[in-house]
Amino acid sequence: METNRQELIRRYARLIVRTGLNVQPEQEVLVNALVDAAPFIRLIVKEAYDAGAKKVDVVWKDEEIARTEYAALPLSAYEAVPDWQAVLRNGIVQRGGCVLTIDSADPAAFAGVDPKKPAAWVKAMHRDCKPYYDGLYKGRNTWCIAAIPSPNWARKVFPELPEEQAIDRLWDAILTAVRADEPDPDAAWEEHRKSFAEKKAFLNDSRFDALRLESPSTGTSITVGLPEGHIWAGGGDRVQNGTWFFPNMPTEEIFCSPHRDRVDGVVHNALPLCYQGNLIDHFSLTYKGGRVVDFSAEVGYETLKALLETDEGALRLGECALIPKGSPIARTGILFYNTLFDENAACHFAMGSGFEECVEGGLAMTEEELLAHGINQSAAHVDFMFGTDDLSITGIGKDGSETPVFRDGKWAF
Repeated sequence: METNRQELIRRYARLIVRTGLNVQPEQEVLVNALVDAAPFIRLIVKEAYDAGAKKVDVVWKDEEIARTEYAALPLSAYEAVPDWQAVLRNGIVQRGGCVLTIDSADPAAFAGVDPKKPAAWVKAMHRDCKPYYDGLYKGRNTWCIAAIPSPNWARKVFPELPEEQAIDRLWDAILTAVRADEPDPDAAWEEHRKSFAEKKAFLNDSRFDALRLESPSTGTSITVGLPEGHIWAGGGDRVQNGTWFFPNMPTEEIFCSPHRDRVDGVVHNALPLCYQGNLIDHFSLTYKGGRVVDFSAEVGYETLKALLETDEGALRLGECALIPKGSPIARTGILFYNTLFDENAACHFAMGSGFEECVEGGLAMTEEELLAHGINQSAAHVDFMFGTDDLSITGIGKDGSETPVFRDGKWAF
């Protein structure tokens, strides 16, 4: 099995570069990764150059050093991005490069750290690296987030196993989730892309004015208004030059952006949220007129509070994503403690920024125009899962008509 797994890992690296990121000849590539991921990143770099990349730059991070810095440095140290980081990130994107992030984070890496510091860093990054984020989120550059195991992450997911076995189990779960174990992974992803078409067509043709979401088991009862001209997306995306890519590997979601001013009710999480190396769990958010007016959390209250205080936009929703309870990741029965995977096991919202692509003509709009159309703006975009086996979603038409979308956690059409 070990020999086979190593071959699948090499196949996975190729899949990320060729299908997820879709590196083009003479294109620059920026890779964000933890130092523990170095063996896999070497495979990524080789695959990128084999695909014709002009230059590959890797920005390394070490969680232990980051934790030491959080303890040693004042809050003010996180309120501005060093010039070299801004020049590197902004420059690569402005020259048409692509960006890959390999996530292998310890879910509890920054437990006990003052949550205001990572929150300040997120805000500073979005301000000082605005060209970088504009390139990724306005459809100019391809980007991809994928993941590999780390010892601490594997032990969190499989605490009953010895470390080496836990890492192997997590590798197997990841390789299956991203279809790297298929006979032809690239073809499998092409078929996966096509599978989203029917659901997107139904939702886009229905032109619902709002969705009502209810989960008796958790107490979620919330109505989400949708912008005029909204678009449901999923199954990959195209940048403005026509290049196809998958921003997330794995991905099972069909998503849109709610109207920032038309969210009312209460939502409870169904799975833990790992944010900036801290867990938030057993939490609820109450919305009125689109804005959080009350919140609670039994675990990670201060972290949730700091997240909501990122800026005004963090108090509003930027994404509503639909995933049926029978999704491949849900069927594994594994709680990954990693949003990239757990968000693809259950329906989720995102606190913070919305998607320009999710409203007609959005990619050509200014920030002011997007706000006027109801698309939220924020330095934050944090997914949290609310989907349950008893989740009911009803589409509400402009005339008040009601159409079942989800019943008992599954598509109802």
